[in-house]
Amino acid sequence: MEGDFKNLFGEDWHPNEFNEESRRQPLDPSTLGEGDSLSFTTENENRSPRNLAEKEVKVLNVYKHQQDGAPPQHLVSLRDNRGRRVHIYVAQPEAYSIKYAMDYAVDSEAPERPQTHDLMKIFFDKVGVQLERIIIDDLWQETFYAKMSIIKPNGEYAEIDARPSDAIAMALRMHAPIYMAESVLEATNKPE
Repeated sequence: MEGDFKNLFGEDWHPNEFNEESRRQPLDPSTLGEGDSLSFTTENENRSPRNLAEKEVKVLNVYKHQQDGAPPQHLVSLRDNRGRRVHIYVAQPEAYSIKYAMDYAVDSEAPERPQTHDLMKIFFDKVGVQLERIIIDDLWQETFYAKMSIIKPNGEYAEIDARPSDAIAMALRMHAPIYMAESVLEATNKPE
């Protein structure tokens, strides 16, 4: 592999040597190239705001779907007030978590051994974080993206990137509305 990099970057290329001492050294701004910065943000944080024309959706149910010869898949079905349905494939643990939140009174006492989303709800409640809403805001190469909008104890708003399955499981537990961008609804609408 090192030879591949030498072919690409020239004979004087060599991998950086990392050791405990180099990990503790602060980044030297003078080593940055033109246009580089010390600002470490994700791609999503650098996106400019866009009009999502979001619509509220409700969780209809969680299904297990299996085609001949394929392993079973789980999906959550959502519907807006115009009857448009969207199916999102989710992993089995998240499917069970969403189904649990739909089937049982989540306002009752916490389970003796809370699952991950129950634990997150307990944590949010204890530190005073409110889940204002979630939005499934993007679809890229058949992968859905979501954000959880929270209100911190000091009143500040923040957005947390999340998988739609985790965001839905949290929204159901915390009685927060679920929204979907119109573009995502249009791209994935399944007629009834």
